[in-house]
Amino acid sequence: MDAAVNTSYNMELVVLSYLISAVGAFMALVSAKRLLSGKSASQSYRLGLLSTGIALGGIGVWSMHFIAMLALRMDLGVGYSIWETGISLIAAVLISALAFHIVASNPHNMGRLLTAGSMLGMGAVVMHYLGMYGMRFGGHFQWDYGRVALSVLIALAAATAALWLAFHTVQVSARLLAAAIMAIAVCAMHYTGMSAAEFICTTNTPLAIPGGSSIVSALGLPLVVVALAFGMSLFLILDLLRASFQRYQRPA
Repeated sequence: MDAAVNTSYNMELVVLSYLISAVGAFMALVSAKRLLSGKSASQSYRLGLLSTGIALGGIGVWSMHFIAMLALRMDLGVGYSIWETGISLIAAVLISALAFHIVASNPHNMGRLLTAGSMLGMGAVVMHYLGMYGMRFGGHFQWDYGRVALSVLIALAAATAALWLAFHTVQVSARLLAAAIMAIAVCAMHYTGMSAAEFICTTNTPLAIPGGSSIVSALGLPLVVVALAFGMSLFLILDLLRASFQRYQRPA
């Protein structure tokens, strides 16, 4: 007999998911400013664009999503497909980078801002629901489509605001505040989307974790997320150091 699964959250991990999102958003704001002074065909610009995509899409959205999934508590064995998990990361980074590229050439053009904001918002939506689609458990989702629609609207509004803030904040204090606001919006989208999903168990062994060569268990997921988040953070730090070194090396 199908049965709805009771869920709750580990609040320490919920807070951590917010902090990770805020860090990613702040690093994206820092990286985005470099795009204004660079030529789109230059290597420096391309690296800055990649850094911005990794910061917002890879850390601010993707890492936040899976830390938030680890915060979910329920009596149900869960695994994650490597394919959907990996594709969701690549999609989040590439779509974020493309959206920033569209706005960087003319940050004051409202048409570009709205187009890129819609693209970035839908990218966050695709990442979130693709990540959920990659979950493997003994049952299925039952969706509240009204809340799904609300999560999409939050993502669109948050993405557009994020792009505007990225090119209109100068002081560090303003960027910190903007990153905090962006993280609230990203988390609001995620947890609204999660509230739209009800887990329906259809097996007599609900705690059994699905197996397979392409499945990562919920116990192994933290290692995957930490390793990828560390790798992305290391790339961002090295790129920022490279950019700072080049700036100081320029002749006066």
